[in-house]
Amino acid sequence: MVGLGRMGSNMAERLLGGGHEVVGFDIGAEALAALTERGGIGMGSLADLVDALPTPRTVWVMLPAGTITQDALNELVELLGPGDIVVDGGNAKYTESQARAVAFADRDIDFVDVGVSGGLWGREYGYGLMVGGHDAAVARLQPVFETLGPSDGGFVHAGPSGAGHFTKMVHNGIEYGLMQAYGEGFALLAAADEFGMDREKLGAIAESWRTGTVIRSWLLDLATLALKDASFDGIVGYVDDSGEGRWTVQDAVERGVPVPAMAGALFDRFASRDPNLFKNRLIAALRNQFGGHSLKVE
Repeated sequence: MVGLGRMGSNMAERLLGGGHEVVGFDIGAEALAALTERGGIGMGSLADLVDALPTPRTVWVMLPAGTITQDALNELVELLGPGDIVVDGGNAKYTESQARAVAFADRDIDFVDVGVSGGLWGREYGYGLMVGGHDAAVARLQPVFETLGPSDGGFVHAGPSGAGHFTKMVHNGIEYGLMQAYGEGFALLAAADEFGMDREKLGAIAESWRTGTVIRSWLLDLATLALKDASFDGIVGYVDDSGEGRWTVQDAVERGVPVPAMAGALFDRFASRDPNLFKNRLIAALRNQFGGHSLKVE
């Protein structure tokens, strides 16, 4: 049985479909109702959730990085006991995860940090999981990871506490660079007026690149979907950044590792206040396709 503190409904649904018992808490009544409808057990507080779990307990926290995550973990460290495991599946900064692991270890509680990739599509195809923590704790959670992950892999025990979120941070930096390259490439195609490459033609080009070319990828698949979307022309090219790209570049500066593609992609997002740049509209559409990130529309 796994307790999912304010857990994402898509991940809960995948666990329930894999035969796991799920006890969940969320501050929103709609999320709790959705969990119950799918066969889970909804609780009214984190304390109730912890009480409902048999020992040794596993509680998975799925929240945005920052104060809301820290508040939940502060509460859990007082509620849980020796032998229990806390999993943070949000996009926390890896240094914070290292510190949190020490705080929980003082209570003989294992802390496992999990970088999660897959966005809205993970419920259907499985999530990429990058895990940091002690070997024994990770091994105990293996059935959960196998259910959440794709059937053909997608899991790595990256190292000790903090390694999972560090790996996910770098993953997101790479993601920035890849989306930037696609955005710039399609912008160049669109600028070639003599060839008359309208959005329909760009979609056909993206479709052709998906098979047999060296630049095929899931992001290219999503670019194809975005270019075929009738609402694409109304997207404002304002590209937000969720924080991990900044952390990646900052960490690279501290370590003296050159990451010009990642840094350039990050800085270009800062420059995306010009809403009409084609490449920024495509990148914004890509973020919406894979992660459900909000769009600014005209």
